[in-house]
Amino acid sequence: MSGAALYVKEDLQITSTQEEILVGCLNVCSLIGSLAAGKTSDQIGRRYTILLAAATFFLGAILMGLAPSFPYLIAGRVVAGIGVGFSLMIAPVYSSELSPASTRGFLSSLPEVFINVGILLGYISNYFLAGSGLPSSLNWRVMLGLAAFPALLVGFAVVFMPESPHWLVMKGRFAEAKRVLIRTSSSEEEVELVDSRMNEMVKAISMAELPPSSGFWTELVSVRSKAIRRIVITAVGVNFFMQASGNDAVVYYSPEVFKVAGISSRKQLFGVTVIMGIAKSSFALVSALFLDRFGRRPLLLLGSSGMAVSLALLGLGSKYLDWCEDEKPIWAVVFCVVTVCADVSFFSIGLGPITWVYSSEIFPTRLRAQGSSLAISVNRLVSGVVAMTFLSASETVSFGWMFLGLSGVMVMATTFFYCYLPETKGKTLEEIGVLFEDQDDEHRRLIVS
Repeated sequence: MSGAALYVKEDLQITSTQEEILVGCLNVCSLIGSLAAGKTSDQIGRRYTILLAAATFFLGAILMGLAPSFPYLIAGRVVAGIGVGFSLMIAPVYSSELSPASTRGFLSSLPEVFINVGILLGYISNYFLAGSGLPSSLNWRVMLGLAAFPALLVGFAVVFMPESPHWLVMKGRFAEAKRVLIRTSSSEEEVELVDSRMNEMVKAISMAELPPSSGFWTELVSVRSKAIRRIVITAVGVNFFMQASGNDAVVYYSPEVFKVAGISSRKQLFGVTVIMGIAKSSFALVSALFLDRFGRRPLLLLGSSGMAVSLALLGLGSKYLDWCEDEKPIWAVVFCVVTVCADVSFFSIGLGPITWVYSSEIFPTRLRAQGSSLAISVNRLVSGVVAMTFLSASETVSFGWMFLGLSGVMVMATTFFYCYLPETKGKTLEEIGVLFEDQDDEHRRLIVS
């Protein structure tokens, strides 16, 4: 969308406010999908929820690619947004439930890795389409319509994917769950532990059982569920700061940011975004590879503090370029490009992958889908608000002040992570709940292993 928006603006003659609505409505409407995904995945299973997300993506891409006017384009974006909500909730949950404890961090962070690969492929296709000579009215349609192909690929891939063993246990299908655990074990030692893992799952689910009239919200507000409330605060907090960091706005509006910085050629703008996409994808993969070795907390704290510094430097660089009215020094333009790349790279090291890992692994089995759904709904809401206000606010106070403000947000985020997020590396999903249990009603600290 970052590339297509430039052509949509030219072809359909939309205003900056309409551009913000076009960009941000996907994130706001993904709130619908993320809220619905929890209950849906508990009822029809994780696999079929992934299939539902893929079908919604496909329909949204077709509607956007064939849209004859701005309202139709918005309609396609809304449908795609619902698919985003479904996928952002179900992909990490499915990955975490299917993964053994030793590799869960890596496997649960793969959704973020491939989100970044998708963003990079979008930047690359934008770059080549910008030089293709296609008219503006066709260029943006191809950019947006191409998204139908990966949606089809995901839909076909579901056929070969096993169901989540945790969901099967929750439904009383123990034999099927055991077969999946054996199938997904990576060593003979893990196969020997299958019965033990099955017993842990059954015990965790039986302990979390509520009366028929109760549910997630009852458990959340009940007096005996202080641990659940702490889990919810942790999950909602990390999702809130993920989007309050402004990362989505930087991804969506990077061509606008670089244009203000002094890069005028459209192909140069897209070329710089490709560089940013490569940095973002590379560090997401690096984080995924080391997540199970170094743990969640160190990488999260490194990423959030690095973002705070990068955004502060980007803000100062942008303010300096604002003062250079006539000719913008090349070194200052390069400095801003480097700090943008540093910002998205630190995001990919910390908040990007670890938000999904935490959201999917800290809830008990019975509440995992709906708890993750709640946390990711907050994620989507904040993302939509940021995306729909970033451009207008930047035009009012300048990009420089916006980035300095986001730097302050990341200082608060780092403090929150340091105080409230425990280490979950190497623990089974059933063991993680112990980290949030009450040790002292008045002076409790989260256990950091």
